[in-house]
Amino acid sequence: MARPYHIRRHSTATLRPLVAFLLIASFGILFAGCTDARPVEEAAEEEFTFTAEDLARFRELARNAQEEVEQRTGTGTFVPRLGEEQQAQETTGAVPVLDLSNVKAYNELRQGPGATGGNLYKVTNEFLNVRSMPNVTAAAVGRLVKGDSLEVLDFADAAWAHVRLPAGGAEGYVSTRYIAKLVSEENLAQEKAAFDGMYFVNFGFLNVRKSPDTGSEKIGELPGQAILKPISMDDVWARVSFQGKEGYAAREYLVPFLPNFLVRQERYTLPILHYRLAQESLTTGLAEHIDRLRAAGYTFTTLHDFYNVVLSQEERDVRLEPKRVILAFSDVTPEALQDVSSILLASKAPATLFIPSKHLGLGGITEKQVLTLLANGFDLQSGAHSGDDLRAMTNAQVELELQQSRKLLEDMTKRPVAAVAYPWGGVNDRVMAKAAELGYLFGVGVAPKSQFTRAEFLQLPSLLVSGGMTGEDVLLLVQGE
Repeated sequence: MARPYHIRRHSTATLRPLVAFLLIASFGILFAGCTDARPVEEAAEEEFTFTAEDLARFRELARNAQEEVEQRTGTGTFVPRLGEEQQAQETTGAVPVLDLSNVKAYNELRQGPGATGGNLYKVTNEFLNVRSMPNVTAAAVGRLVKGDSLEVLDFADAAWAHVRLPAGGAEGYVSTRYIAKLVSEENLAQEKAAFDGMYFVNFGFLNVRKSPDTGSEKIGELPGQAILKPISMDDVWARVSFQGKEGYAAREYLVPFLPNFLVRQERYTLPILHYRLAQESLTTGLAEHIDRLRAAGYTFTTLHDFYNVVLSQEERDVRLEPKRVILAFSDVTPEALQDVSSILLASKAPATLFIPSKHLGLGGITEKQVLTLLANGFDLQSGAHSGDDLRAMTNAQVELELQQSRKLLEDMTKRPVAAVAYPWGGVNDRVMAKAAELGYLFGVGVAPKSQFTRAEFLQLPSLLVSGGMTGEDVLLLVQGE
């Protein structure tokens, strides 16, 4: 029978590389011809034995493991460097779980008013019942949620609209209070002009008389909320058509009719000054840049602030204030972060930092640093995970890059991450489609301009700042000169 060989193992768990394991196995073979004399065991150690057959089996396992490592690393396949939690997810085939509830809303936000059509309206309430008749007691034939689109066929009165639903084309009635027509700034005046001269009865009913006199014969009455277009009006009476005749109604009970309009800003002027920190000494003139822009009347904002403006425009008529500039920093590393944040804090300039999530963690940018940055007014967005060009990756790799980055940042910041700066400006239609699918509203590229439309939200232009630029150089860049 094969003689047992002895090795010692410390009870404290340690990680031994494959080479060390093979050395131990080799020493076991050398010990095969030795006597039974054993070294004195330490109190904290325990003993186990293995035979020559065990050694042979261990060698085979080691060869298989080595071949697997060579196969994985020798193909040039992109393997992101993940934290321990993400390594476990990759091993089990799991992927980061993202909240994708905003994908539909973000897709609609990127549509300009012209994409909605002539009579399409948006639901502005959290939900809206579609009823079979224009009254609150009628049976519900459908239910819409905020942001849904519907076509207004006509207005039954000022309180109810006759509509057609987009899915299946069913018809019904909805309250006009909770819908709004999406229009651009340029078309708002034209849209309002279509309702010029239209009024509605702002009372329970309104008498129609034969002549403009309160003692005149009553020929009928208009129901409350009825819409009409008077033939003529003075300060007291409105001359109206009524059942094939003409009559007069008291003007004080008539109010101009106009549906709700949701004025959506279509074009924006918002220079994004892009500092790629991979360039050496790029921040040398940063304080000078900030001072020069301030002296020219510019105010600094962040991409998160712009995100809030865009969301607010779904609720009310609000505008992006003029002469706003975003300071954006990509290729943010733990080493560069301290220098950049110190300059920005000293200059009291808010900025957007695009952080590659591979740098997040105890060995890089810690959670404490992230929370401190947020407390100091910085905006933290995604720089993808590895910082590699997304265009050179497969769809699965692009998804993993964008999923990991958004998940890690949101877990740390406890706030939505809505923007990604494509590493090296690497973006195409495929990458943009993936960004949209994974819940990003904005994507930052490198097109050299300051104006953009909603359709360009996933490919926002940015003005690259190069080393050695003076404050005057940066001002001319922002002004497009």
